[in-house]
Amino acid sequence: MSKTDDFIQHINDGYLSKGESITLGGAILDGKPLPDTFVKIPLKTLNRHGLIAGATGTGKTKTIQVLSEQLSSFGIPVLMMDIKGDFSGVAKEGEEKDFIKERHAKLNIPYSVSSFPVELMTLSKQDGVRLRSTVSEFGPVLFSRILGLNDTQAGVVSVIFKYCDDNKMPLLDLKDIKKVINYITDEGKDEIEESYGKISTSTTGTILRKIIELEQQDADLFFGELSFEIDDLMRLDENGKGYINIIRLTDIQDKPKLFSTFMLSLLAEIYQQMPEKGDSDQPELVIFIDEAHLIFNEASKALLEQIESIVKLIRSKGIGIYFVTQNPMDIPSGVLAQLGLKIQHALRAFTANDRQAIKQSADNYPTSEYYKTDEVLTSLGIGEAFVTALSEKGIPTPLVATMMRAPMSRMDVLTESEIQEINSKSKLVKKYEEVMDRESAYEMLNKKIESAQEQVVVEQEKKKDSNEPSTASVVTKSVLKVVTSASFIRGAFGILSKMFKK
Repeated sequence: MSKTDDFIQHINDGYLSKGESITLGGAILDGKPLPDTFVKIPLKTLNRHGLIAGATGTGKTKTIQVLSEQLSSFGIPVLMMDIKGDFSGVAKEGEEKDFIKERHAKLNIPYSVSSFPVELMTLSKQDGVRLRSTVSEFGPVLFSRILGLNDTQAGVVSVIFKYCDDNKMPLLDLKDIKKVINYITDEGKDEIEESYGKISTSTTGTILRKIIELEQQDADLFFGELSFEIDDLMRLDENGKGYINIIRLTDIQDKPKLFSTFMLSLLAEIYQQMPEKGDSDQPELVIFIDEAHLIFNEASKALLEQIESIVKLIRSKGIGIYFVTQNPMDIPSGVLAQLGLKIQHALRAFTANDRQAIKQSADNYPTSEYYKTDEVLTSLGIGEAFVTALSEKGIPTPLVATMMRAPMSRMDVLTESEIQEINSKSKLVKKYEEVMDRESAYEMLNKKIESAQEQVVVEQEKKKDSNEPSTASVVTKSVLKVVTSASFIRGAFGILSKMFKK
């Protein structure tokens, strides 16, 4: 048997799939694609997470497009965090150009054009489905970790959440929690100390400064109501295709804390709400996180541990997470070890550091008798990549250089008029466009303070009339409790409490 025949047998055996699978493309050996040697990824292993890496311009976006299209075709919704804004073309049909037909002829894979159902979402003032979450939905644990607080400061945040829970004061936005911090430091200091213990003003001052720092990255646009419902990510269109939900993040590239805040809150919410799926035939939702290094570069040690925990646990809920970045070394080793599918596009060796990074990257992939991995990594063409995945039995597949198939949808961005057309037809845009500001901790505490001040005035008037000793100081220290209607606040100890009990 020749080397080529042996290789074909090796690849076909390794990528054999009895169940439904996604076809990425065909194998390459000695720089040439081999027809009828298909690189397939079983649907049932796509909740085991993955990595899509490669230098700028090597084809990462088109690979995500191919994956998203096929997932959608199987009725699996997709969530794409689009930092660069170059993914929206998936909503429109592609063009059957000559170079695409030539590529698919080499692979012996049929080609047709198609469009896919899309929702355009935003964390900022861009047009689209507004994504929001309340402070109380974060809970004290996650909120503290987003702020990078130490144990003492996080303990004070837990007291703040407990106080608001006990007094039925919803924490909806950042002005709510800032108001509570000011209150327990000033007018309500004695009330808090009597019921919850003494709190240092230096600690509350530090927490307040951290919140202001978050506000400066426009986080106030994200915290509030109407809070986004996870079920709205799981929709299918009238043809049974899964919606591709694109979060447009082009205007927050320089605001990594807001990006990581949103990402962690979303993953935590999904983890809490989704039921255990066990060993299912396909994932419930696949999430692509573009420019993932923006998260990890700014993350504290506690935040990295949180991400690693979520990645480990969320796959049991049928959720697959795929990190997209330039170099595998951008991903912490604890997270990288959890990733079942790895698609590595070309890396460029311009400096000694680049060459060292390529050698380290090559060590992350299975050894192969058919490739010198570090050399091939620098010679892969556009739209070519090394692939290794998990078989249906959970066994790593052989490392194979792959010529990727072309997307069926447009390989370019939408125009402004096309974006407006999608948003005008979206039921979710209409559902979430209104900004709600119902009575919450901010308004309730203002009323409480006003009531106390009025009581002081009344007592002073009484003193003048009866010449009795003033009780103003007593009234100031014992502010009347406000009776409020029961407002639902999701667990005072946060949406991750179940996770930390595991």
